Amino acid sequence: MERNTQRNGLINLLMLLAAGISGFIVARYTNSLAGQVATVYLTLGILVAAVSWFQARLEQSERLEKLELDELARSHGTSTLFESKDAEIFPTQRSREQFERFFVPLFTVLLCLIEAVGAYLLWRWLAQSTTFVPLKQATAGMFLFFLIALVLFILGRFSATFARLENQRLLRPGASWLLLNAVLSAVVAGGIIGVEGGFPRADLFVARILCGLLALISIETLIALVLERYRPRLKHKLERPLYESRLVGLLGQPEGLVTTATEAIDYQFGFKVSETWFYHFFRRALFWLVPLQIGLLLLSTCFVVIETGEQALLERFGKPVEGRPVLGPGPHFKWPWPVDSIYRFSTEQIQTFNVGFTAEPERERDRAVLWTVAHTKEENFLIANREPLSAQTTNENKLTPPVGLLTVSIPVQYQITNLAAWAYNNEDAGALLQDMATREVVRYLAGVDVNELMSSGRLEAAHTLVERMQSAADQHQLGVRVIAADLGDLHPPVKVAPDYEKVVAAFQTKQARILAAQADAIKTNAMAEARATNLLNTAYAESKRRQISALAQAGLFTNQVPAFAAAPSVYAGRAYMQTFLRSTENAQKFILLTTNTHDVITIDLQNTIAGDLLNINVPTPKSK
Repeated sequence: MERNTQRNGLINLLMLLAAGISGFIVARYTNSLAGQVATVYLTLGILVAAVSWFQARLEQSERLEKLELDELARSHGTSTLFESKDAEIFPTQRSREQFERFFVPLFTVLLCLIEAVGAYLLWRWLAQSTTFVPLKQATAGMFLFFLIALVLFILGRFSATFARLENQRLLRPGASWLLLNAVLSAVVAGGIIGVEGGFPRADLFVARILCGLLALISIETLIALVLERYRPRLKHKLERPLYESRLVGLLGQPEGLVTTATEAIDYQFGFKVSETWFYHFFRRALFWLVPLQIGLLLLSTCFVVIETGEQALLERFGKPVEGRPVLGPGPHFKWPWPVDSIYRFSTEQIQTFNVGFTAEPERERDRAVLWTVAHTKEENFLIANREPLSAQTTNENKLTPPVGLLTVSIPVQYQITNLAAWAYNNEDAGALLQDMATREVVRYLAGVDVNELMSSGRLEAAHTLVERMQSAADQHQLGVRVIAADLGDLHPPVKVAPDYEKVVAAFQTKQARILAAQADAIKTNAMAEARATNLLNTAYAESKRRQISALAQAGLFTNQVPAFAAAPSVYAGRAYMQTFLRSTENAQKFILLTTNTHDVITIDLQNTIAGDLLNINVPTPKSK
């Protein structure tokens, strides 16, 4: 039986090798990307089958060695030759133990690396635009891959059944890879059928799925390596080979999942649920229940509801349906998937893309937005500068060019107005619109002054950019309406922002001083004009006063002449007394009172009063 195990393991290895070579030749001949990716699985299966076959040979040699030793012990009896250490008596056992202890883990690590690196490199290879090429001889490739799948399935099924019945654990890994490659070969053939059925990227889609599956297998292998280090070891218990993938076995033999689920249900309920009538009915009806469920699932894809504010494109086998290419909001009926497909778009929603920056939410959390702190992943644009060139020159005696750098952060809002034009006139309308908007921003900044744009020209610049973007979109028939371009976040680059702020501050200080000087000049001129006006008005009033006074005196003299002529002595006496009263109005007057005398009034205009009369101490009256 052990020889049969080795023979089956060797047959599995040779069959995987033959299938790998044949599959690679067919895949290269037909340009099938999925077929070329599937050959990686065949290569991994070859490695696993080779290691498991070699390990089975070691175990078989160990068993033969022990049988020979037992035979010698029975025939010769006990001797010192057979009482030495096991390492000396069983060299094959020691070799097998060293193989399982060192080589198997190292091989599993290598297998994990091959799977992970292979998935990464294959994904990058499939992402290149030059990788996708049309298929040739698709019918022959489909037939050959189905033939490979059939041969691998028959041999893998036989090996898996033999390993299960005879409990041959080292035959399971190769059998699992045989069945998995059978399934994958059938899937590759299905991808070729999809290409022939009108889906040109079906083969590429299958290839990408196989890359993702390879990445999952590498993750499962890595987890097995980690768990292997910490799992408990039981002596005399056969362990599962470390390089045997449970995921590969499940994909190659999906019925094992049903068996495992049955055992789990039996254990959970505490009795044999698998022996009940319902379970047997379910197993008998599974043949038609699964198609019924698939049919109901396909039937559910016949009805679609387009939400409010959305429109959808209806395609049949990848082409627009005549008469109803665009579906509006509401319920609609279509053929089941994959005959008809629906692609939804938000046509009433205002959508936004960014020009000149990439949003970074962790930086945008700060409410204060400063020029000196980068709040997004920003880009710098060239902008014109109409200021006269400085007299300073560089080391090469060249004048500084009249351009500068400006950090531009412009959110652009747009709305889809013609869904068919948006989806079909260009391959990637969203990316094209963003590229055209960036181009228009670059062109506009090359012809506008930085100071004008940063100060008073933002609103006009926004209107101009919207018009240019709309014109470019109409030229390419994008079917969109550009609504707005926000130029609120324009500032110098972060590295030069402090220096720019100093220049702006100096300019503002200069303007402030100019305005202060102008205000002072206005104030001084106004005060001078007011003083001059005041002096003129005062002089004019004095002139008028003197004129009126002279006229009054002239009129008075005219009126005095008749009075003097009528009574000269009286007029002279009265004039003298009036003159005397006016001249002595503010003069000091002393009244000397005496008794026993007659009142004699003497008017003496001389200041001849004795000093002792002026120095009389007058007593201060006492207050009551």
